[in-house]
Amino acid sequence: MKGDELMKVLVTGSSGHLGEALMRTLQGTSHEAIGLDRLASPYTARVGTIADRDFVRRCMHGVDAVIHAATLHKPHVLTHTKQDFLDTNVTGTLNLLEESASAGVSSFVFTSTTSAFGLALAPPPEAPAVWITEDVRPVPKNIYGVTKTAAEDLCELYCGRHRLACVILRTSRFFPEEDDDPVVRAAYDDGNVKANELLYRRVDLFDVVDAHVLALEKAPSIGFGRYIISATTPFQRDDLADLRQNAPKVTARWVPEYVEEYARRGWKMFPGIDRVYVNERARRDLGWQPRYDFRRVIDCLTAGDAARSPLARAVGSKGYH
Repeated sequence: MKGDELMKVLVTGSSGHLGEALMRTLQGTSHEAIGLDRLASPYTARVGTIADRDFVRRCMHGVDAVIHAATLHKPHVLTHTKQDFLDTNVTGTLNLLEESASAGVSSFVFTSTTSAFGLALAPPPEAPAVWITEDVRPVPKNIYGVTKTAAEDLCELYCGRHRLACVILRTSRFFPEEDDDPVVRAAYDDGNVKANELLYRRVDLFDVVDAHVLALEKAPSIGFGRYIISATTPFQRDDLADLRQNAPKVTARWVPEYVEEYARRGWKMFPGIDRVYVNERARRDLGWQPRYDFRRVIDCLTAGDAARSPLARAVGSKGYH
């Protein structure tokens, strides 16, 4: 952003989890936030689809920066067609990039997903867990991953061709809904699952929003960048082999206080963990300092405090639209 100058920020997907959280946060600053979504909400001023180029053009009037969080998500694979995914995730992103370039937007932040890594997240059964950084090549496994990686490539193209500063944030899980795997739901309490995931594949909504705001500020100096946005893991590369075979043992090595608290609650650690998302580059380049990690959750649970951020609790569960 331009220092302390008032900025008009267009936020797509403003009726969703992240969009609402972004609007709540930006409205508390000196910047003007304009929400766009296909569904009306208290945080949505422009109702329409980003697949409509003319609608996008009208919404871009006077806009200085864009946070593009609108998307069809992985759960939509069961309810929407592949063409729906292309229209929203690819054509919608293209429309926003075209109109942002025409409007002279200074920062374009695109919300992507760690799901884009796809098959790269699944090591063979006897292999160590995989250490996932931005250098790992995505291997999409469904239409969701294909369209998100295609949209990322469009961002890179427009940065290079139109000098549009673009930052891509590959966010890990932050939704409060129950796990989509019935086996996991049957075996673990929902709070237990989400606490476990903060070790390697989850992030609190507050920290996701913080990363987006920082990306708006840093985009002009970065030019183009991709960043993993996930809670800071306590694990190290040397843990990967043991982590795949005995996650409770490795976790106890780094966060020993978890053992007593889990026993008190009747919770359990996953027997093995197959990947670890690494946020080092985002912390370095964006100056991002995520607050909510596994250690903090254990401290909160021990003290009887809420494990999720106030912002995450305020937004709550919204489902997918």
